[in-house]
Amino acid sequence: MGPNWIHGTDDNPMLDLAKQTGTAVGTWDVASYVFNESGELLPVAEGEKYSSLVWDIIQDAFVHSNKSSADIDEKLSLLDFFKEKVVDKIPESEDDFQKKREMVLKMSEMWGTFIGSPVGQQSLKFFWLEECIEGENLFCAGTYEKILQEVARPALSNATIKLDSIVDKISCRTDPNDETRVRLRNGQTLTFDELVITCPLGWLKQNLTAFDPPLPSVLTKAIGSIGYGCLEKVYISFPKAFWLPAEGEGRRVHGFAQWIAPEYHAENARGWNQELVELASIAPEAAHPTLLFYIYGEQSEYLTAKVAAIDGQEKKDAFLLEFFKPYYSKLPQYSDDSADCQPICCLATDWVRDELAGHGSYSNFQVGLSNGDEDIKTMRRGLPEHGLWLAGEHTAPFVALGTATGAYWSGESVGKRIVEAYDMAKQEEPLDAAL
Repeated sequence: MGPNWIHGTDDNPMLDLAKQTGTAVGTWDVASYVFNESGELLPVAEGEKYSSLVWDIIQDAFVHSNKSSADIDEKLSLLDFFKEKVVDKIPESEDDFQKKREMVLKMSEMWGTFIGSPVGQQSLKFFWLEECIEGENLFCAGTYEKILQEVARPALSNATIKLDSIVDKISCRTDPNDETRVRLRNGQTLTFDELVITCPLGWLKQNLTAFDPPLPSVLTKAIGSIGYGCLEKVYISFPKAFWLPAEGEGRRVHGFAQWIAPEYHAENARGWNQELVELASIAPEAAHPTLLFYIYGEQSEYLTAKVAAIDGQEKKDAFLLEFFKPYYSKLPQYSDDSADCQPICCLATDWVRDELAGHGSYSNFQVGLSNGDEDIKTMRRGLPEHGLWLAGEHTAPFVALGTATGAYWSGESVGKRIVEAYDMAKQEEPLDAAL
């Protein structure tokens, strides 16, 4: 239900941990499967052409943002860049140039499944912060379960873990000899020499009043400035992966599929794009006949609210299956009469309604952001002089923001900084005594 991906393969500790724990990972080196507004699957060559254009413009945007960030208007979005560049990519001399341009712009909405917010909200000025580690993006087919167990092993072995303990007040030290205090909702108060806060950025945004004394304005501004997405996932499993017929028995969908501004589903009157990844053709040891839909933005808000208002898990599942049926029923080889095409279960996240998740997913960089890199640095620094350190994907190195790798690196960095601070203090003690 948490992270699905390992972003980048060059010197990525998550990949090292996946190998160490025997966690299955994989990728799809396949064509693009694109359904048009009427739900018709485009020819492979046509889908590939549009997909290539979209990714070419995204790469151009990365180059532009990297080179000219200081000069880019903070009000400009990635969508604005698409609207400008699609004119160059598809000149008026091409047949049906306007229709092709519109298709590329509609396909650009898939960027929302990366950041959890619409492409029109993605800052062009700070688009460079979305670049990740070099190398492939691998799907963590075996899930992060064994990786998490390995990372947590030292803490589980040597620390006291308090579950079901919700914090409602954090008191930073104001004097070097003070302790940092944490008050729980049950009234209990815990004291620490140093406090590392790994709460999601969304939680920090909504709980600034929990800090006593209040956090300095430069830090609250940084927390408030960085965006927070609302990516959600819906898994739908079938008895058999009907979309993967035996070779030579018809067209197949392998890897990713995208529905562009569908106009044939009454429940989706806004024409939200749909994107899925099928999990039946990934690493053989972890493959299963499941479709994973990624949703974001207004659609996340809409679906989670609808599901929350329904009583009973069976009825909740029925609503979700009915909502997504107009899409999975368009996959090759689907038949209402086939038992293989009837879903057997589904599972959906609900982060946008989860208080402890900060009512969202992970950080992103939205239109209007003026000092994004400095805001990240401010959060990354924390308040060490007051015994308060911040860690999490929102304080990661720039190349890993918004990822599990970034969260890991940020915690590792804070741990090293605390050790260094105490080593430095020990080294200074004899000098202080001599003085």
